[in-house]
Amino acid sequence: MAYWDSADPNAPVLVIGTAGVDLIAHPEVALQDQHRVPARVRRAFGGVARNVAENLARLGQPVRFVTAVGDEPAGRALLAHLEALGVDTTASLRAADLETGHYIGLLYPQGGLQYGIYDLRAVAALTSAYLRQHQDAFRGAAWAFVDANLSPTALRTVFALAREHGVLMAADATSTDLALRLRPFLKRLTLLTLNHVEAAALLERPISQTDFTQALEAARALVAQGVQLALVTLAEFGVCYATEHTQGHIPALRTEVVDPTGAGDALTATVIYGLLQGLLPDEAVRLGTAAAALTLRAQGTVAPDLSLETLYDELGV
Repeated sequence: MAYWDSADPNAPVLVIGTAGVDLIAHPEVALQDQHRVPARVRRAFGGVARNVAENLARLGQPVRFVTAVGDEPAGRALLAHLEALGVDTTASLRAADLETGHYIGLLYPQGGLQYGIYDLRAVAALTSAYLRQHQDAFRGAAWAFVDANLSPTALRTVFALAREHGVLMAADATSTDLALRLRPFLKRLTLLTLNHVEAAALLERPISQTDFTQALEAARALVAQGVQLALVTLAEFGVCYATEHTQGHIPALRTEVVDPTGAGDALTATVIYGLLQGLLPDEAVRLGTAAAALTLRAQGTVAPDLSLETLYDELGV
């Protein structure tokens, strides 16, 4: 029996990590140094952990969310948005001396991320001491998800508390430099999501976005190091996955790409949800690719029409 088979599907998922405001610019023509170009600009709530929390909530999963935001209009509105979806934010830190995080994404004219710039210093307020003060959030949770923006000390505390309370752990590598923070915890991860560049950094080996054999070997290498289910995403080329007993490549669904922001977070959230509902890993990952497709063509970081019904419609089931 897989580790996740005993998890209560009605129990909450605890999500810990970043939240902020995204500003995404989609230029009409290619960027040039020291030139202004016309663009379509949109503003939305974002942050890896926040996106995962909203996706889970829209799928009907109970969610507890722990983040740090400023006690100012942006931070209050961000938490209120999640609360309206049923997310429990009581353990989140609101402080007047913090500034709610920001992320600026500059896309290529044809879609896809060209540059990403972020200021997520607020997450540093999620210290080991703060997390231990709010460890009640772990009690009764089925899973805990964390993004790698947390400090190494805070990450150690999250994994320790998850072990103490019998909670399954999932993580997102977040970026190539932050991925290395997860190396000490691979044996503790039930689910790890990372793209091919992050996997290459973590495993110290080349991985081509178009070489499925390399991506599968990377997923298997992560499983050999203790991860129960490893997902290596390949953008428009889909995702490779591996467990101790199975592996595979699932192509991305063909769809219009309006904005790539948040697609990987939708995949992760939906895989967690699918496993909680008793799906096999390949079925859960396939459902996750449908969530990613919905997000790619949405004007925002989370597809507002996300539901189990829309996911199966996307798959043509």
